[in-house]
Order: sequence, then C-alpha cells, then structure tokens
Amino acid sequence: MIPLIEKEITITLEHGIHARPAADLVKSLSRFQSDILFYHRGKEYNAKSILSMMSAAIGKGQTIRVVVDGVDEEEAFTYLGKSL
Repeated sequence: MIPLIEKEITITLEHGIHARPAADLVKSLSRFQSDILFYHRGKEYNAKSILSMMSAAIGKGQTIRVVVDGVDEEEAFTYLGKSL
C-alpha cells in the first residue's frame, strides 16, 4: 500500500482560488491519477472538480489541509506546492 501525503499549505495566489485560478488548477490536476482533496473551514473539497473548488472560496493567506493519495501523489503534491 502506498502512503498518502497530508500537509498544510498556505495559499499565496494574489486573489486566492477564485474562478480563473480554480479552473486552471482543476485542468492541471486532471493529469494526475491521484485523488486530491482540500480541507478548509471543516469541509472537504475535491481539487479536481471545478464546482467544488469554486465553492471553497479560499483566499490568499488562508491555510488549507491537502491530502493526496495515489500512484503519482508525490508529483501531484510537488505541483500543488508550486501552484498555490
């Protein structure tokens, strides 16, 4: 069994994750096979779903918990760390 990656990330995007950054992020993450979930304010969000990401309303400077689980989890997490 492959262990999952679970870490906290602080959002550095200038305007947080709103419509355009959410769409770009979802499109980029679709190439990974791993499941990618964000946890923010007690709720779970699927980072590969545009509706889920837009409903999260994650602003700059906010901290989220990221869980990445799957065969390419390290690559996916590295990408997230550079993108958020």
